[in-house]
Amino acid sequence: MTNKEGMSISKPPFFDGNNYSHWKAKMTIFIQALDFNLWDIIIDGPRLRHTISKEGVKTLKPRSLYTDDDRKKVQLNAKAKHVIICALNSNEFLESPHALPQRRCGID
Repeated sequence: MTNKEGMSISKPPFFDGNNYSHWKAKMTIFIQALDFNLWDIIIDGPRLRHTISKEGVKTLKPRSLYTDDDRKKVQLNAKAKHVIICALNSNEFLESPHALPQRRCGID
C-alpha cells in the first residue's frame, strides 16, 4: 500500500506541506467531530474579557481573576493549538511557530 496516511478517528490528519486544500477539509471535519467548541475557539478565538485601568488602559484580564468560563476558554484554545500542532510535520511547524495563534493555520 503506497498511501501512508491512516484514517484514524483519534489522530488528526497529517500535513506534510503538500495538498493543503485536501488537508484543510479533512482537518476541519476532524476538529468539528472532536469537539465543536474547539472549532468555535479556532474561528472566534477565546474572547477573554479585558480590564480597564483607572487611566483607561485596556489589558487582558490577569489569570488570577479568571472565572471558570475563562479557564474553559483558555483550555479549549490550548487544546485547539495542540490538535493543529500534532497534525504538522516538523518543517511546517518550524516554518512559523509564532504565527500559529494569529493565522489559526488558515482553517475556516
